[in-house]
Amino acid sequence: MPVELDGNHLTIFDVAAVSRNKDNVSVSNAAWKRIDDCRAMIQNKIDAHEVMYGVTTGIGEFSEVVLNPDQVKEFQRYLIYSHAAGIGDPMVEDVVRGAMLGRINVHCHGNSGGRREVTEQMINMLNRGITPIAAAKGSVGACGDLSPMSQIAMAMMGEGEAIYDGKRMPADAALESAGLQPLELQARDGLAIINGSNMLTAMAALSLCDVQNWLKYHDIAAAMPLEALNANMTPYDARLHELRGFAGSEQVASNLRRLTDNSEILASAGKKVQDAYSLRSTPQVIGSVRDSVKFAREQVEIELNGVGDNPVFLPDEGRVITGANFQGTPIALPMEMVGTGMSMGAVLSERRLNRLTNPALSAGLPPFLTEMAGMHSGLMVAQYTACALVAETRILSHPAANQSIPAAADQEDFVSMGMTTTQKTQQIIENCYGVLAIEMIAAAQALDIRGGKPGPGVHAAHQVIRKYIQHHQEDRALLQDNDRMVDLLKSGELLDAVEAAVGELD
Repeated sequence: MPVELDGNHLTIFDVAAVSRNKDNVSVSNAAWKRIDDCRAMIQNKIDAHEVMYGVTTGIGEFSEVVLNPDQVKEFQRYLIYSHAAGIGDPMVEDVVRGAMLGRINVHCHGNSGGRREVTEQMINMLNRGITPIAAAKGSVGACGDLSPMSQIAMAMMGEGEAIYDGKRMPADAALESAGLQPLELQARDGLAIINGSNMLTAMAALSLCDVQNWLKYHDIAAAMPLEALNANMTPYDARLHELRGFAGSEQVASNLRRLTDNSEILASAGKKVQDAYSLRSTPQVIGSVRDSVKFAREQVEIELNGVGDNPVFLPDEGRVITGANFQGTPIALPMEMVGTGMSMGAVLSERRLNRLTNPALSAGLPPFLTEMAGMHSGLMVAQYTACALVAETRILSHPAANQSIPAAADQEDFVSMGMTTTQKTQQIIENCYGVLAIEMIAAAQALDIRGGKPGPGVHAAHQVIRKYIQHHQEDRALLQDNDRMVDLLKSGELLDAVEAAVGELD
């Protein structure tokens, strides 16, 4: 479905639709008028030789250097060259596409001052499948994601490299193949492309889309050990969570009740008065993660629909305002919280996995879930892998948002490190999918051994897992199972089956 941009209604799911599903992009007529009106204002100021940061002056430490009329146009090209200073492997395509989408939406406000041709080039490149190559390392998340965004600008100019039709090639060849001409920058155009935190915001948006599904999968994964360990379900009583009042906690408890409703296993005797924290505090812990993710999504969507630029032009008033609306901290800080929360979820998942595999804690299940202990090791070493992933998530949870290193001769003496934050949070999420996958494999094995009919949601999850991963009767290499389970989670098939059985999860 096409996504029409007007500057005000872009969601994280729209970013995923354009970035990953390749939905087309358009701009509303009202937004085009705002873009044209702003450009007319800035052109009048250029013709009047007014001093404007980044238009008729240099940038950063050179902001006091006033350019002569002959330099104004050429400066934009040199600006892009000097800022394309990244290093390392390319950013993944969906993040680059998301950054372009976000930048178009910034332009829609009519406060950035670039010509309409700049916005049109971005739209055409998205719609025709041209993705610039942009190095993954080099942004400090202030003055925008200058380095990777400059590589987007270079590709728009027909320089650098791009991906087109699945192939990496020179950008001018990609433009030609798609029927486009290189963009020739004029005054302000270059800075209008690069001066925002659009790359890190796109990565945050896509990561939050992945987290939304992970949170549902977590509740499914948590319900499976509750069944396999014959847990006491009293801690999931709705009234308990209503009394405290946290929305996330109420949602998790509700999901766990629905997933295990009418379970024959849980109806049996032999329960403890109180289970371990890793079982009974799941709603409080993961509920807090849910509440944090909700806040992070609100912040990201504010940024997606805000004017992240410098300077900002106000056509109605004829004013130019310089400031710091490029700062990545409004995204970096909530994404730090998401990364830390997800790492906590991974710890909780691994602790449940331990209870399934440890015969001292597993309510009668065999050691490491093998029925031929000694001859076979079962899922013993699968837990090692989960531990390794958890250890890495803990390290990655160390904050980057407070790691500012001054730049530009101390003119830019506080930066957000927001790109580092979003990159490490993305890796945390990937690790969390791995830990959850291993737990769910173990839980399916435990349910096979325990016997009895589980609740409808757990039963549906178990059936889908068994379509792809066999019962662990004898030892086999587990790496294929682990990778296959992660792929299954990301495919959405398991979630679809569970929600078909119990309704859409909260």
